[in-house]
Amino acid sequence: MDRYTPRSRKLAPMVALAAAATLTLAGCSSSSGGKQAEEGGENASAGKANTPRMTVALVTHQAPGDTFWDIVRKGAEAAAAKDNIKLIYSADPNAGNQANLVQNAIDQKVDGIAITLAKPDALKDVVSKAEAANIPVVGLNSGVSEWQKLGLMEFFGQDETVAGEALGKRLNEAGAKKAVCVVQEQGNIGLTQRCDGVKKTFEGTTETLNVNGTDMPSVKSTITAKLKTDSDIDYVVALGAPYALTAAQSVDESGSKAKVATFDLNKELTGAISKGDIEFAVDQQPYLQGYLAIDSLWLYKNNGNYMGGGEAPVLTGPAFVDKTNVEQIDKFAAKGTR
Repeated sequence: MDRYTPRSRKLAPMVALAAAATLTLAGCSSSSGGKQAEEGGENASAGKANTPRMTVALVTHQAPGDTFWDIVRKGAEAAAAKDNIKLIYSADPNAGNQANLVQNAIDQKVDGIAITLAKPDALKDVVSKAEAANIPVVGLNSGVSEWQKLGLMEFFGQDETVAGEALGKRLNEAGAKKAVCVVQEQGNIGLTQRCDGVKKTFEGTTETLNVNGTDMPSVKSTITAKLKTDSDIDYVVALGAPYALTAAQSVDESGSKAKVATFDLNKELTGAISKGDIEFAVDQQPYLQGYLAIDSLWLYKNNGNYMGGGEAPVLTGPAFVDKTNVEQIDKFAAKGTR
Protein backbone atom coordinates (compact mmCIF):
# COMPACT_ATOMS: atom_id res chain seq x y z
CA MET A 1 0.00 0.00 0.00
CA ASP A 2 0.99 3.62 -0.42
CA ARG A 3 1.99 5.57 2.65
CA TYR A 4 -1.15 5.88 4.74
CA THR A 5 -2.48 9.42 5.11
CA PRO A 6 -5.88 9.18 6.86
CA ARG A 7 -6.18 12.87 7.64
CA SER A 8 -5.45 14.03 4.09
CA ARG A 9 -8.23 11.98 2.52
CA LYS A 10 -11.89 12.88 2.53
CA LEU A 11 -13.61 9.55 2.30
CA ALA A 12 -17.34 8.97 2.62
CA PRO A 13 -18.17 7.13 5.85
CA MET A 14 -18.65 3.39 5.39
CA VAL A 15 -21.75 1.69 6.67
CA ALA A 16 -20.57 -1.89 6.36
CA LEU A 17 -20.06 -2.15 10.11
CA ALA A 18 -23.03 -0.10 11.23
CA ALA A 19 -24.55 -3.21 12.71
CA ALA A 20 -21.58 -3.56 15.05
CA ALA A 21 -22.49 -0.26 16.70
CA THR A 22 -25.88 -1.61 17.72
CA LEU A 23 -24.58 -4.62 19.64
CA THR A 24 -24.46 -4.69 23.43
CA LEU A 25 -21.52 -3.29 25.38
CA ALA A 26 -19.67 -3.33 28.78
CA GLY A 27 -16.48 -1.84 30.68
CA CYS A 28 -12.34 -1.77 30.46
CA SER A 29 -7.36 -4.86 30.38
CA SER A 30 -4.95 -8.84 29.45
CA SER A 31 -3.58 -11.11 32.04
CA SER A 32 0.01 -10.90 30.82
CA GLY A 33 0.53 -7.23 31.71
CA GLY A 34 4.12 -6.06 31.78
CA LYS A 35 6.48 -5.13 29.03
CA GLN A 36 7.24 -8.39 27.25
CA ALA A 37 5.55 -8.95 23.93
CA GLU A 38 3.73 -12.23 23.35
CA GLU A 39 2.79 -13.78 20.05
CA GLY A 40 -0.63 -15.10 19.12
CA GLY A 41 -2.60 -16.10 16.07
CA GLU A 42 -0.13 -18.84 15.17
CA ASN A 43 -2.65 -21.68 15.14
CA ALA A 44 -4.93 -20.31 12.47
CA SER A 45 -8.13 -22.11 11.53
CA ALA A 46 -8.50 -24.02 8.31
CA GLY A 47 -10.52 -21.17 6.83
CA LYS A 48 -7.85 -18.52 7.22
CA ALA A 49 -7.11 -15.97 4.50
CA ASN A 50 -4.68 -16.93 1.75
CA THR A 51 -3.21 -13.43 1.66
CA PRO A 52 0.49 -12.91 2.48
CA ARG A 53 1.40 -13.29 6.14
CA MET A 54 1.19 -10.02 8.10
CA THR A 55 2.65 -9.06 11.46
CA VAL A 56 0.55 -6.79 13.65
CA ALA A 57 1.30 -5.42 17.13
CA LEU A 58 -1.43 -4.87 19.71
CA VAL A 59 -0.18 -2.58 22.49
CA THR A 60 -2.50 -1.80 25.41
CA HIS A 61 -2.39 -0.10 28.81
CA GLN A 62 -3.45 -3.30 30.58
CA ALA A 63 -2.70 -3.53 34.27
CA PRO A 64 -1.85 -6.91 35.80
CA GLY A 65 -4.95 -8.76 36.96
CA ASP A 66 -7.46 -6.81 34.87
CA THR A 67 -9.47 -9.51 33.10
CA PHE A 68 -11.04 -7.03 30.69
CA TRP A 69 -8.02 -7.23 28.42
CA ASP A 70 -8.17 -11.01 28.25
CA ILE A 71 -11.41 -10.54 26.34
CA VAL A 72 -9.93 -7.88 24.04
CA ARG A 73 -7.02 -10.16 23.30
CA LYS A 74 -9.25 -13.14 22.48
CA GLY A 75 -11.04 -11.04 19.89
CA ALA A 76 -7.74 -9.89 18.42
CA GLU A 77 -6.43 -13.46 18.26
CA ALA A 78 -9.58 -14.65 16.51
CA ALA A 79 -9.17 -12.01 13.82
CA ALA A 80 -5.45 -12.79 13.50
CA ALA A 81 -6.16 -16.49 13.00
CA LYS A 82 -8.72 -15.75 10.31
CA ASP A 83 -6.57 -13.20 8.50
CA ASN A 84 -3.25 -15.07 8.51
CA ILE A 85 -1.72 -12.53 10.88
CA LYS A 86 1.12 -13.01 13.33
CA LEU A 87 -0.13 -11.07 16.36
CA ILE A 88 2.36 -9.63 18.85
CA TYR A 89 0.71 -8.55 22.09
CA SER A 90 2.33 -6.35 24.73
CA ALA A 91 1.03 -4.10 27.49
CA ASP A 92 2.03 -1.73 30.25
CA PRO A 93 -0.14 0.62 32.34
CA ASN A 94 2.68 3.16 32.49
CA ALA A 95 2.19 5.49 29.52
CA GLY A 96 5.91 6.00 28.95
CA ASN A 97 6.50 2.26 28.92
CA GLN A 98 3.57 1.76 26.58
CA ALA A 99 5.14 4.28 24.19
CA ASN A 100 8.38 2.28 24.32
CA LEU A 101 6.45 -0.86 23.40
CA VAL A 102 5.04 0.92 20.36
CA GLN A 103 8.57 1.97 19.42
CA ASN A 104 9.64 -1.67 19.72
CA ALA A 105 6.90 -2.59 17.23
CA ILE A 106 8.12 0.10 14.84
CA ASP A 107 11.68 -1.19 15.15
CA GLN A 108 10.40 -4.69 14.27
CA LYS A 109 8.88 -3.20 11.09
CA VAL A 110 5.43 -4.63 11.73
CA ASP A 111 2.71 -4.23 9.12
CA GLY A 112 0.29 -2.49 11.46
CA ILE A 113 -0.19 -1.35 15.06
CA ALA A 114 -3.32 -1.25 17.22
CA ILE A 115 -3.05 0.83 20.40
CA THR A 116 -5.11 2.12 23.30
CA LEU A 117 -4.96 5.82 24.18
CA ALA A 118 -5.58 5.95 27.91
CA LYS A 119 -2.96 8.73 28.15
CA PRO A 120 -2.78 10.07 24.60
CA ASP A 121 -0.22 12.83 25.14
CA ALA A 122 2.42 10.25 26.02
CA LEU A 123 1.85 8.40 22.73
CA LYS A 124 1.68 11.36 20.36
CA ASP A 125 5.33 11.32 19.30
CA VAL A 126 5.61 7.57 18.81
CA VAL A 127 2.43 7.49 16.74
CA SER A 128 4.01 10.12 14.48
CA LYS A 129 7.08 7.91 14.17
CA ALA A 130 4.91 4.99 13.09
CA GLU A 131 3.25 7.09 10.41
CA ALA A 132 6.67 8.28 9.21
CA ALA A 133 7.64 4.62 8.90
CA ASN A 134 4.54 3.95 6.77
CA ILE A 135 2.98 1.76 9.45
CA PRO A 136 -0.81 2.21 9.77
CA VAL A 137 -2.05 2.72 13.33
CA VAL A 138 -5.58 2.18 14.63
CA GLY A 139 -6.98 2.85 18.08
CA LEU A 140 -9.27 0.86 20.33
CA ASN A 141 -10.97 1.08 23.71
CA SER A 142 -9.53 4.35 25.03
CA GLY A 143 -9.16 7.62 23.16
CA VAL A 144 -12.37 8.17 21.20
CA SER A 145 -11.96 11.93 21.69
CA GLU A 146 -8.27 11.93 20.75
CA TRP A 147 -7.66 9.42 17.95
CA GLN A 148 -8.12 11.87 15.10
CA LYS A 149 -5.91 14.49 16.75
CA LEU A 150 -3.09 11.95 16.88
CA GLY A 151 -3.63 10.97 13.25
CA LEU A 152 -4.81 7.41 13.78
CA MET A 153 -6.51 5.74 10.85
CA GLU A 154 -9.54 4.32 12.69
CA PHE A 155 -10.98 3.83 16.18
CA PHE A 156 -13.06 1.05 17.76
CA GLY A 157 -14.75 1.48 21.12
CA GLN A 158 -17.39 3.37 23.01
CA ASP A 159 -17.74 7.07 23.75
CA GLU A 160 -16.98 7.00 27.47
CA THR A 161 -18.73 10.30 28.16
CA VAL A 162 -21.91 9.04 26.51
CA ALA A 163 -21.62 5.77 28.45
CA GLY A 164 -21.26 7.68 31.71
CA GLU A 165 -24.24 9.84 30.89
CA ALA A 166 -26.31 6.73 30.21
CA LEU A 167 -25.34 5.25 33.57
CA GLY A 168 -26.22 8.51 35.32
CA LYS A 169 -29.69 8.40 33.82
CA ARG A 170 -30.05 4.80 34.96
CA LEU A 171 -29.21 5.90 38.53
CA ASN A 172 -32.01 8.48 38.32
CA GLU A 173 -34.44 5.76 37.27
CA ALA A 174 -33.33 3.69 40.27
CA GLY A 175 -34.04 6.59 42.62
CA ALA A 176 -30.43 6.92 43.76
CA LYS A 177 -29.43 10.00 45.74
CA LYS A 178 -25.68 9.71 46.29
CA ALA A 179 -23.12 7.78 44.26
CA VAL A 180 -19.39 7.26 44.62
CA CYS A 181 -17.45 6.69 41.38
CA VAL A 182 -14.42 4.48 42.03
CA VAL A 183 -11.42 5.29 39.79
CA GLN A 184 -8.76 2.57 39.74
CA GLU A 185 -6.20 4.42 37.60
CA GLN A 186 -5.70 8.15 38.02
CA GLY A 187 -4.94 10.02 34.80
CA ASN A 188 -6.71 7.49 32.56
CA ILE A 189 -8.75 9.73 30.26
CA GLY A 190 -11.43 7.11 29.63
CA LEU A 191 -12.10 6.54 33.33
CA THR A 192 -12.26 10.28 33.94
CA GLN A 193 -14.77 10.67 31.12
CA ARG A 194 -16.96 7.93 32.59
CA CYS A 195 -17.23 9.62 35.97
CA ASP A 196 -17.71 13.04 34.36
CA GLY A 197 -20.52 11.60 32.26
CA VAL A 198 -22.23 10.20 35.35
CA LYS A 199 -22.00 13.58 37.09
CA LYS A 200 -23.48 15.33 34.06
CA THR A 201 -26.77 13.43 34.05
CA PHE A 202 -27.15 12.07 37.58
CA GLU A 203 -29.51 14.30 39.53
CA GLY A 204 -28.08 13.25 42.89
CA THR A 205 -24.64 13.82 44.38
CA THR A 206 -21.56 12.18 42.89
CA GLU A 207 -18.16 11.82 44.55
CA THR A 208 -14.97 10.40 43.07
CA LEU A 209 -12.95 7.87 45.05
CA ASN A 210 -9.42 7.14 43.79
CA VAL A 211 -8.03 3.67 44.55
CA ASN A 212 -4.90 1.76 43.60
CA GLY A 213 -6.23 -0.67 41.01
CA THR A 214 -3.07 -2.79 41.09
CA ASP A 215 -3.61 -3.62 44.79
CA MET A 216 -7.02 -5.25 45.21
CA PRO A 217 -6.85 -5.59 49.03
CA SER A 218 -6.22 -1.84 49.13
CA VAL A 219 -9.17 -1.26 46.78
CA LYS A 220 -11.39 -3.26 49.11
CA SER A 221 -10.27 -1.51 52.29
CA THR A 222 -10.58 1.96 50.72
CA ILE A 223 -14.14 1.37 49.52
CA THR A 224 -15.11 -0.27 52.81
CA ALA A 225 -13.78 2.70 54.79
CA LYS A 226 -15.67 5.14 52.56
CA LEU A 227 -18.95 3.29 53.01
CA LYS A 228 -18.50 3.10 56.77
CA THR A 229 -17.94 6.85 57.05
CA ASP A 230 -20.73 7.90 54.68
CA SER A 231 -24.02 6.06 55.15
CA ASP A 232 -25.72 8.33 52.60
CA ILE A 233 -24.01 6.56 49.68
CA ASP A 234 -26.64 4.39 48.02
CA TYR A 235 -24.72 3.43 44.85
CA VAL A 236 -21.12 2.46 44.23
CA VAL A 237 -20.17 2.94 40.57
CA ALA A 238 -17.18 0.79 39.60
CA LEU A 239 -15.31 1.29 36.34
CA GLY A 240 -14.34 -2.33 35.74
CA ALA A 241 -15.67 -5.80 36.56
CA PRO A 242 -12.98 -6.86 39.08
CA TYR A 243 -13.48 -3.64 41.02
CA ALA A 244 -17.25 -4.06 41.03
CA LEU A 245 -16.92 -7.55 42.52
CA THR A 246 -14.58 -6.17 45.16
CA ALA A 247 -16.99 -3.28 45.83
CA ALA A 248 -19.76 -5.81 46.47
CA GLN A 249 -17.57 -7.39 49.14
CA SER A 250 -16.98 -3.96 50.65
CA VAL A 251 -20.71 -3.34 50.83
CA ASP A 252 -21.16 -6.57 52.80
CA GLU A 253 -18.27 -5.91 55.15
CA SER A 254 -19.23 -2.31 55.85
CA GLY A 255 -22.88 -3.07 56.58
CA SER A 256 -23.85 -0.50 53.95
CA LYS A 257 -27.14 -0.69 52.07
CA ALA A 258 -25.51 0.67 48.91
CA LYS A 259 -25.96 -1.08 45.58
CA VAL A 260 -23.23 -1.64 43.02
CA ALA A 261 -23.27 -0.81 39.32
CA THR A 262 -20.33 -1.06 36.95
CA PHE A 263 -18.82 -0.68 33.54
CA ASP A 264 -17.60 -3.84 31.80
CA LEU A 265 -18.24 -7.55 32.13
CA ASN A 266 -16.50 -10.83 32.82
CA LYS A 267 -17.85 -14.29 33.59
CA GLU A 268 -17.86 -13.69 37.34
CA LEU A 269 -19.64 -10.37 36.91
CA THR A 270 -22.53 -11.85 34.92
CA GLY A 271 -23.01 -14.39 37.70
CA ALA A 272 -23.08 -11.59 40.26
CA ILE A 273 -25.79 -9.81 38.26
CA SER A 274 -27.84 -13.00 38.18
CA LYS A 275 -27.54 -13.33 41.97
CA GLY A 276 -28.37 -9.68 42.56
CA ASP A 277 -24.97 -8.73 43.99
CA ILE A 278 -24.47 -6.29 41.10
CA GLU A 279 -27.41 -4.28 39.76
CA PHE A 280 -26.24 -3.78 36.18
CA ALA A 281 -23.22 -3.30 33.94
CA VAL A 282 -22.45 -1.13 30.93
CA ASP A 283 -21.06 -3.39 28.21
CA GLN A 284 -18.67 -2.04 25.56
CA GLN A 285 -17.94 -5.41 23.92
CA PRO A 286 -14.16 -5.69 24.34
CA TYR A 287 -13.98 -8.85 22.20
CA LEU A 288 -15.42 -6.86 19.32
CA GLN A 289 -12.93 -4.05 19.89
CA GLY A 290 -9.96 -6.41 19.63
CA TYR A 291 -11.40 -8.27 16.66
CA LEU A 292 -12.26 -5.19 14.61
CA ALA A 293 -8.98 -3.42 15.32
CA ILE A 294 -6.90 -6.30 13.95
CA ASP A 295 -9.29 -7.12 11.11
CA SER A 296 -9.30 -3.47 10.02
CA LEU A 297 -5.54 -3.53 9.44
CA TRP A 298 -5.91 -6.61 7.24
CA LEU A 299 -8.71 -4.94 5.29
CA TYR A 300 -6.64 -1.79 4.82
CA LYS A 301 -3.59 -3.64 3.56
CA ASN A 302 -5.51 -5.99 1.26
CA ASN A 303 -8.40 -3.83 0.09
CA GLY A 304 -7.67 -0.23 1.08
CA ASN A 305 -10.69 -0.06 3.40
CA TYR A 306 -11.26 2.53 6.12
CA MET A 307 -13.90 1.54 8.66
CA GLY A 308 -15.89 4.63 9.52
CA GLY A 309 -14.49 6.20 6.39
CA GLY A 310 -11.48 7.38 8.38
CA GLU A 311 -13.67 10.13 9.82
CA ALA A 312 -15.97 8.52 12.40
CA PRO A 313 -15.29 5.96 15.14
CA VAL A 314 -16.88 2.52 15.02
CA LEU A 315 -18.86 2.36 18.26
CA THR A 316 -19.13 -0.93 20.14
CA GLY A 317 -21.29 0.36 22.99
CA PRO A 318 -22.75 1.31 25.36
CA ALA A 319 -25.57 -1.03 26.37
CA PHE A 320 -26.86 -2.32 29.70
CA VAL A 321 -26.69 -5.86 31.02
CA ASP A 322 -28.99 -6.57 33.96
CA LYS A 323 -31.27 -9.34 35.22
CA THR A 324 -33.56 -8.96 32.23
CA ASN A 325 -30.93 -10.00 29.68
CA VAL A 326 -27.94 -11.42 31.58
CA GLU A 327 -28.97 -15.01 30.81
CA GLN A 328 -28.46 -14.32 27.11
CA ILE A 329 -24.99 -12.87 27.72
CA ASP A 330 -23.84 -15.35 30.37
CA LYS A 331 -23.19 -18.26 27.98
CA PHE A 332 -20.74 -16.09 26.04
CA ALA A 333 -19.15 -14.66 29.17
CA ALA A 334 -18.52 -18.22 30.35
CA LYS A 335 -16.34 -18.71 27.25
CA GLY A 336 -14.42 -15.54 28.05
CA THR A 337 -15.65 -13.64 25.00
CA ARG A 338 -18.09 -11.20 26.70
